[in-house]
Amino acid sequence: MLLRTFFDAIELHRDDKFVSARFLRPFKVISTCPAHGGVTDHLDMVFNHQCCEPAGHQMTHLTAAHRQPAQYQAALLTDHDLEDKAAAGLGTAANMHNLCIAEETYRELAVVAVATGGVEGNAARAGDPASYYEYDALFHRIGDIGPEKQGTINVMLAVNTPLTDGALVRAVMTATEAKAALLQELSVPSRQSPSIATGTGTDQIAVMAPADGATPLGSAGHHSKLGELIARAVGRAIRDTLVWQNGLSPNRQCSCGQLLERFGAGTEALAARMAELLPDDELAALAGRNRHALDRDPPSVAATSALIHLYDQVCWQVIPQTCWPEIATQQAALLAATVSGRFDRLAGYRDALAARTGTFTPAALVSLAATALALGFADKWQTTTRRLESVVLSGEASG
Repeated sequence: MLLRTFFDAIELHRDDKFVSARFLRPFKVISTCPAHGGVTDHLDMVFNHQCCEPAGHQMTHLTAAHRQPAQYQAALLTDHDLEDKAAAGLGTAANMHNLCIAEETYRELAVVAVATGGVEGNAARAGDPASYYEYDALFHRIGDIGPEKQGTINVMLAVNTPLTDGALVRAVMTATEAKAALLQELSVPSRQSPSIATGTGTDQIAVMAPADGATPLGSAGHHSKLGELIARAVGRAIRDTLVWQNGLSPNRQCSCGQLLERFGAGTEALAARMAELLPDDELAALAGRNRHALDRDPPSVAATSALIHLYDQVCWQVIPQTCWPEIATQQAALLAATVSGRFDRLAGYRDALAARTGTFTPAALVSLAATALALGFADKWQTTTRRLESVVLSGEASG
């Protein structure tokens, strides 16, 4: 089915699990595609397709077939009656019905980004420990996280004017930076380290520009309008598709547990840890019944985010690690006061939390945050409880 036509030069079609950008005029393409990848000018189309389900889909011959990309692609094109087309293809476990399109224009310039994406199981930060070592056409396992984990961001990016080869490469850089910036904004956790992800281990991209016409543009970086349009379109397309594929949105990330997930404690684990720290079973049960409201209170999320950011700053050596105990104690006390509303008790919170800030590890950070949340929650209704008690006692005395 024809979805859209762009620049009177590209038709975007979707046939169930197969989405193709078909050229109506010659295009130059740079891509990460295993078959016909790199820079080429002889293609008829670029496609993206769902090759498996996101989790637990172990089809017979799947991995072996993907190791023969030319043959695999030929069979795929034949199945869609496109065997006479020269193509470069992207593959993913993401649902093609969750693809999103973003367009940006300025004067005569136009940019279109078509993205699919998922980051639930395969997100990683550039420089994280590797999973495989490739040698002599074989992949040797050396880590725990690999391509079988779900999560791939695929982008097909089209520009309406010719680009030099260098500008094509720069467009890939700009699009990649836009992706990394978006994942940082969403605080997407790496699954391989306690860091914010910059992508996934299997991301792919194809950038398309007309092969002839106007004088080729030579810049697609930050200072050029084309670079701005590319970044905006790619960021919007990826942001939108992650909502549909993973339910990942800015307001979902407004959660203490979501922000702490990359350190080993999601929402449920954080709530359980808090319950263990509360002084009695009744209070723990109350916190459990209200864990959603407590976890998603915006000021508390802000205070938790600030504590995490300070941890990151120490990791990045912006702040000396020797300063961590004082900084962490102060920020954790502020988190406790934010939960309780009792900023007059900051000094008491600092004293109570000081013993928990000496160790600089992800587990210690989670423990510190959980303790601060528990301290604040325990104090939250203390004033109200006393007021209610005094009213009742006063009424009984007067009666």
